[in-house]
Amino acid sequence: MCGIVGYIGTQAATEILLAGLEKLEYRGYDSAGIATIWEGDVQCVRAKGKLHNLRSKLEQLETPAQIGIGHTRWATHGKPEEYNAHPHLDTAMRVAVVQNGIIENYRELREDLKSKGHQFRSETDTEVIPHLIAEIIKKSPSSLLDAVRQAVSHLEGAFALAVISADYPDELIVVRQQAPLVIGFGQGEFFCASDTPAIVAYTRAVLPLDNGEIARLTPLGVEVYNFAGDRLKKQPRLLNLNPTMVEKQGFKHFMLKEIYEQPGVVRASLEAYFNNDANAARSSQSPINLGLPESFYADIEQIQIVACGTSWHAALVGKYLLEQLAGISTQVHYASEYRYAPSPLMANTLIIGVTQSGETADTLAALAMEKERRQGKEAKYQARLLGITNRPESSLGHLVPHIINTLAGIEIGVAATKTFVAQLMAFYALALDLAAHRQSISPDKIADIIEGLRQIPKEIEATLETQESLTEQLAHQFAETQDFIFLGRGINFPIALEGALKLKEISYIHAEGYPAGEMKHGPIALLDAKVPVVAIAVPGSVYEKVISNAQEAKARDSRLIGVTPVKDGEAGEIFNDLLPVPTVDELLSPLVSVVPLQLLAYHIAARRGLDVDQPRNLAKSVTVE
Repeated sequence: MCGIVGYIGTQAATEILLAGLEKLEYRGYDSAGIATIWEGDVQCVRAKGKLHNLRSKLEQLETPAQIGIGHTRWATHGKPEEYNAHPHLDTAMRVAVVQNGIIENYRELREDLKSKGHQFRSETDTEVIPHLIAEIIKKSPSSLLDAVRQAVSHLEGAFALAVISADYPDELIVVRQQAPLVIGFGQGEFFCASDTPAIVAYTRAVLPLDNGEIARLTPLGVEVYNFAGDRLKKQPRLLNLNPTMVEKQGFKHFMLKEIYEQPGVVRASLEAYFNNDANAARSSQSPINLGLPESFYADIEQIQIVACGTSWHAALVGKYLLEQLAGISTQVHYASEYRYAPSPLMANTLIIGVTQSGETADTLAALAMEKERRQGKEAKYQARLLGITNRPESSLGHLVPHIINTLAGIEIGVAATKTFVAQLMAFYALALDLAAHRQSISPDKIADIIEGLRQIPKEIEATLETQESLTEQLAHQFAETQDFIFLGRGINFPIALEGALKLKEISYIHAEGYPAGEMKHGPIALLDAKVPVVAIAVPGSVYEKVISNAQEAKARDSRLIGVTPVKDGEAGEIFNDLLPVPTVDELLSPLVSVVPLQLLAYHIAARRGLDVDQPRNLAKSVTVE
């Protein structure tokens, strides 16, 4: 989950590396470091904590070096201390390596290298790599590329690497194996990074490496090989990405900016997924176009969804939609659990993987396992795989044959907001598309739902307009609160889970989401005057039930906050505080009810003086198990 960046060219590398790392800090910020080659030596500077600590140290060491690598770390092996920060060097300090991923057999390699005289300075798995490369160079110094390729053959795990050596000052070697890495092409200069935001300010021409590929970057060009050493012919592509998309544009934090981008995300989804012809929407044909072949829809009897974190919550809403609209039995699994206890093989099963980044290790592994265990089975048991992601060019896009692109644009804030709403829109489109093909609901009903979806952007805008000041004022009263409870029922139960997760992630307040009807079966024991309760109560099939459950909480002295469009009557009397949302169909209500919960979490965290965009211990893309 770390971020790596590299540069070779005609400019001073240090500032380019630092600028790239700033765009990758969402991938980890326990420590950071860079290594450059200057006057025949590797110069390595590292610092514990946020990137500004590294920048302060580098101000004392100005160098015009034109090659270098950088790293921002999310700690896996070893504490977040400077001695564990990347880049890591060999004993002679001639080879420097940065890594994103995990080397699973590092203990055996470490002991073998120590027996050969190599001295280790850290607790990390990464440090074995520069020592291993140095050992190979010592025995057969043919080229840095060949030494790295040989070293990679000894490594087990998932990793992306960038390597430089003082003995090969005009080469930058990069490797991809189950962890993302992209190469950028400039004029006489070349870049590498874990993600495109790190290099988009310098180039739009990029080449994502595939698994099992290694590349040599020199001032003269880029050569790509497979691990067997065969030269590959690959062409870069142009990014459709504006550098301003990764700027705050006047907002205090990326998270707040991304919350406000949600109406645009919904509009983009509506334009991409839904036919604008009102008559077509009421015909027997599906008014949804997800780019899926007609054979995709045949004979689906059940759906299995694998996801993690916020994507898991979106999948729970998806389950509700797929079952209630399309009439297909659907199960949602934590990808990390599904890998080790998969469901029995069933015929005609659609398996959906949901991951914002398309790089979530557990989700990818669960899909790969499902693909493998169905291989060679009779046709009805063959894997039918679909991915829902914000990055169709990611590892997920290479693993599964069909992708729904969620069109959220770059999301920098670690706590997912607009990508969650984008995933919900993907599930609305998929459920309605399946419903149309299966004729499980009428064309008129589908048309009515789509028309309701078309009103959602302005409803979210109305919610943002009314909720910004309300949630900010309310947040002042919870700066010292230690526990929160979130309640929801039906389609809004996953929104209660998501609201609790957002609060935990960025404010570090303990929060739990529960089905409102389950409170009396145990969790109600937690309630007292110090534990506020947020209840999502929207008009519909479970409205009265939620109100009744909220009254049970109020009877235990809890302060009640209502996310509801109802301002009078019973709701107005029972709730201590109201976060009003527009009145929409209950089926569509998650798209608006989540917004005040995002804002409440944001303002509480900001009021507590916390780093909203980079909460402790978290990273944007979880690329390790």
